[in-house]
Amino acid sequence: MSTNVVSATSAGPLAAAPHSPLRASAVRTLATARRVLTQLRHDPRTIALLLVVPCVLLVLLKYVFDGAPQVFDRTGAPLLGIFPLIVMFLVTSVATLRERSSGTLERLLTMPLAKLDLVLGYALAFGLLALLQAAIAFGLTLGPLGLHVSGPTWLLFVVAVGDGLLGTAMGLFVSAFAATEFQAVQFLPAFILPQFLLCGLFTPRESMATVLRWISDVMPLSYAVDAMTRLTREQGVSGLVGRDLAVVGGSAALALALGAVTLRRRTA
Repeated sequence: MSTNVVSATSAGPLAAAPHSPLRASAVRTLATARRVLTQLRHDPRTIALLLVVPCVLLVLLKYVFDGAPQVFDRTGAPLLGIFPLIVMFLVTSVATLRERSSGTLERLLTMPLAKLDLVLGYALAFGLLALLQAAIAFGLTLGPLGLHVSGPTWLLFVVAVGDGLLGTAMGLFVSAFAATEFQAVQFLPAFILPQFLLCGLFTPRESMATVLRWISDVMPLSYAVDAMTRLTREQGVSGLVGRDLAVVGGSAALALALGAVTLRRRTA
């Protein structure tokens, strides 16, 4: 992954903030998002990882269970959210750490740029990519791959976008605790895979050992999978889907807030 760092001196609007504090914060956030998107535009490998890999994995899943289409109907929707979450977590954590280790982050924070502005700028940039990623995977899964969904398809798309945003937020948060890119990648099996195993994709959470069920109850990925599963099986929208969405959104907001708090001005 070659996420080349753009010099902090090219931030432009960061140096000349408007008089209104709220407007100034919005301008700084948008400038940060624009800078991140500009650098990613020149990195085709990262774009391919973000947009192509989840689709390839979903196609593989479809034809792995070609002889048992009911299995794809059961697992396809949850994985429509899980695959983008994993990819967004990986790309965001590594890209943010690279800016910290290269000194770009420290130079940016010497400018009139609050930590929250910086984190929100990253979240906005990668959130837009998560939206595009979810739209492509969603169209592929419900179109050519023929996933059957009983509930509203638009809400399935909302949950998929929420999962991508959750992966972005968690990636921003854990990047503060890594000193190298390899350490950032190590957070994937340490932070994401336990959630993947306990989210209820392989077996209902109610049938797990009591301690594991308690752990799964505090993991946001469990609620993302619950929402996807309900939308594939139930017609209409239940209050439980709303609860699951609220937990996913609240977890993403909490991760962003913690990412702003743990953001260090000085490089290691």
